[in-house]
Amino acid sequence: MAGCLIPDFSRLRQECESEGVAFPASMFSPHRVQVSRVHAEKMAEIVRAIEHVAGLAPYRQEVLKWAPQISNFDPGTKSVFFGYDFHLGETGPRLIEINTNAGGAYLNLLLLRAWGMETHLEDVFFDMFMEEWRQRRGSAVLERIAIVDDDCRSQFLYPEFCLFKKLFERKGISAVIADAKSLESRKDGLYFEDKKIDLVYNRLTDFSLEFHPSLKAAYLEDAVVLTPHPRAHALFADKRNLSILSDPECLRRFGVAEKTVRILERGIARTGIVRREDSGKLWENRRHLFFKPGSGYGAKAVYRGEKLTKRVWDEILQGDYVWQEFVPPMALEIEGRSLKYDYRNFTYGGEIQLLAARLYQGQTTNFRTEGGGFAPVLLLD
Repeated sequence: MAGCLIPDFSRLRQECESEGVAFPASMFSPHRVQVSRVHAEKMAEIVRAIEHVAGLAPYRQEVLKWAPQISNFDPGTKSVFFGYDFHLGETGPRLIEINTNAGGAYLNLLLLRAWGMETHLEDVFFDMFMEEWRQRRGSAVLERIAIVDDDCRSQFLYPEFCLFKKLFERKGISAVIADAKSLESRKDGLYFEDKKIDLVYNRLTDFSLEFHPSLKAAYLEDAVVLTPHPRAHALFADKRNLSILSDPECLRRFGVAEKTVRILERGIARTGIVRREDSGKLWENRRHLFFKPGSGYGAKAVYRGEKLTKRVWDEILQGDYVWQEFVPPMALEIEGRSLKYDYRNFTYGGEIQLLAARLYQGQTTNFRTEGGGFAPVLLLD
């Protein structure tokens, strides 16, 4: 399934350097993958179905039971850069995970250009942030954006922070890259180095903001527009939510239409909460399962069932884990090597903005594989 063309990484390197960003070579694969238009449309259909269910009061009441208290605050915005990750099963696309702070969108924009594919995604991404602002502040002027994380320069995707900063500045908005612990909540708003911040592009993995009191205070006082925000993570990205979204009977109790129930039943890898009373059955069937921390992120503390030891199994039983039906990733055969890959749909408000792939070797997606990294996806009729 490899493409016959060769990406122009010299152009990609030049574009990064023109923005003052070191070329992050390990993030880009020299390969590309394909997907049928039918499967791409199926993924979009599953995304829309999930977004519909997430808007229902019974669903929200149920998932907010296990969410942090801060999730009860509704800022009224959609949140930027959701990432819906899929494998292809025997019946078509199967959702594996939802992220509400998906990184890599801007890097994939540059990658498309390296393959000679012109794109207007810069405008799409900028308009998304402006929509977040308008939803909360109406016609007020957005003056300054802070791109926020812990120890930003040490972050793997720091080059992307710099690219977004440049984008905002080209659009006439002042932008800073700020360490979250350097933010200061004052009576009249949120500040970084005595500069008032209007909107925070949140790249933190502390979804409860428990360890970031200044940002938390400003957010709850509506002194800053925060995107993505804790409520979005609670409604979509907590892995325990998939135990509801993949359960037909539960969906029916919530009043979900039968057509939508069938879409989600076929389109989500069956997921359940690990309970000690089910430990015998789960251990017996472990070779067909993955185990993931319910409120975790990335691939941290994720285990393939067939490789579990008794020691790790005891830790899982004591933790806050979900089990998930194992849907094998796709594979790309290149010169005697096999690279696994998944599809990531970057979305906003349930609409697909960008479809990308991540190539890797190992148990879970990573950016440590030679020839791995982000790759473009070609749609086939």
